[in-house]
Amino acid sequence: MTSTILLAVAALVAAGCALSIQGPINAALARGVGDAGVAGCLSFFVGFAVLAVVSTVRGSWPAGGLFATSVPWWAWIGGFFGAFYVSMLIWSVPKLGVVSTVAALVFGQLAAALLLDRLGLFGLAVQPVSWTRLAGCGLVLAGLVMTRL
Repeated sequence: MTSTILLAVAALVAAGCALSIQGPINAALARGVGDAGVAGCLSFFVGFAVLAVVSTVRGSWPAGGLFATSVPWWAWIGGFFGAFYVSMLIWSVPKLGVVSTVAALVFGQLAAALLLDRLGLFGLAVQPVSWTRLAGCGLVLAGLVMTRL
């Protein structure tokens, strides 16, 4: 493996750790403010503020204005999926615990990823569904089941 690949894997492991930490923090925020929806809004506000500062410091705002018109319509709905994710995370962590919640999230991500790769949706290159990929998803599903035993 190249150093670029190792760095990308390390960054994703760190991001995965951040997602595990985010769930109980957002659940505590929901308890504190009394509503999961408000907690989600506050979480997104903080995330927006951080990304706005980083983008400003990097000078990476689009030259033609904030709203790019050269993107397909579906490129604008990513925030919907982020809101759905955060809402379900806030709701699920107190009921399932962090391990089962993350296992279910990872299984859902892998199942959707197989479909996205197979169909080449949203501009992705088509990737075959192999038995090893299916086995990997099956192992994560087995891990999810084991976390609930």
